[in-house]
Amino acid sequence: MANITQESREDFAEKAKPVKEKIEESLKKEKEILTVMKRDSGGVEYKKLLLCEEMIYVATLYISINSLSVTILETKNNDSLNDARKMIYKAVIYLEEIVSNVVDCPYSEIEPKLQTITNTPLEKRFYLVRKLGLVIQMLADAFGDNSKWKWSFVELRGRFAVVSKNLLDMKKASKDYYDPRSADYEDTVRYIRLLKKILDRSASEYRDRYELSTRRIDDMRMAINFLIALRRISMILGEKEDSEEIRKKAVVWKEKMENDQKTGASR
Repeated sequence: MANITQESREDFAEKAKPVKEKIEESLKKEKEILTVMKRDSGGVEYKKLLLCEEMIYVATLYISINSLSVTILETKNNDSLNDARKMIYKAVIYLEEIVSNVVDCPYSEIEPKLQTITNTPLEKRFYLVRKLGLVIQMLADAFGDNSKWKWSFVELRGRFAVVSKNLLDMKKASKDYYDPRSADYEDTVRYIRLLKKILDRSASEYRDRYELSTRRIDDMRMAINFLIALRRISMILGEKEDSEEIRKKAVVWKEKMENDQKTGASR
């Protein structure tokens, strides 16, 4: 623990004050929007997109307070980091309320939900997803590898991967992905590349959490579900080799899970 002087405390408080004022302004804005939503249900989903963006912003402010603490006081500010974590969860929940939190949700169930935000262009959705992913990584880096929250980030990143996938209209994306003439071509290609990366990462992280920490079967099931969601994207895009590789991987993981269940039951 660093030897914190009164002078450094005052310096930190002075520099953190304007940041805290911005946080208060944003949280006040959130309350105002929620009040409006209770009175008028029109365009609720668009308002939730705004709230998600606002919570990401608040999370970055809390993380900046921690950065000030590290720089000035030479110690982490765990309170601000925990507050940032709460804001990120709120951001994710706002998105889940729009497009669901189901990993391998059928398109027939997603389509009507996507219709409620049809006026939000792909470019803006992709930008929001990237910002959310960035702030999650910023928080993980701030906590450090040995944080008590290490394994909880598996769930957070998993939920992020799910809403990122569900925000994308795969029916349209599967066409734009192969059409350089489409206005959404570049964003679609980049978005799908990102989705593949984060779905694969979540699959691996849930398996690691199962193997190295919890030994809970539901963690292994989640790992397999993320592989299934990843395979569905490859199938939609007609990527037969990738689809088959993912299928084989999922089969191996499922067999391991079932063997572990049998072994556990026989003890």
